[in-house]
Amino acid sequence: MTDTFPPGDSDHPATLDILARARPDRLKQHAEILLEEMGEITVIANRTGLVMVPMRDTVQNVDFHLGEVLVSEAHIVDEAGNVGYGMVTGRDLERAMAMAVIDLRIAAFGQDTATATLLAEEKAHLAAVDEERMRQVEATRVEMETF
Repeated sequence: MTDTFPPGDSDHPATLDILARARPDRLKQHAEILLEEMGEITVIANRTGLVMVPMRDTVQNVDFHLGEVLVSEAHIVDEAGNVGYGMVTGRDLERAMAMAVIDLRIAAFGQDTATATLLAEEKAHLAAVDEERMRQVEATRVEMETF
């Protein structure tokens, strides 16, 4: 096992963002592999629910809630007390659990080579998807002049 960074790394929020947006089939497949290597885990929560989407009104500089979004959440712990967490949009408890398994693995041992590769590939894929979306948005931009 090769650790890419130590447990509790400061890149944890970025890692969770990549995992939450990763392609579901790749995420689930990787989690299945990791589960075979892990010991007993306890499921603390595995549920769907609604979370509020916060926004900021930049004119009045106040926060407000835009609405609610359906999420699936998984919260697990291993025998050593390491915690894994996953939350994804929509109703996909397997995907949330897969995310939590990968997060738990990173919390317990750091990133192994296969996990680091998965994260790098998914990060590149997400960047390409975001870039394509921005190209599509840019194509609809209208320039207006004020007289």
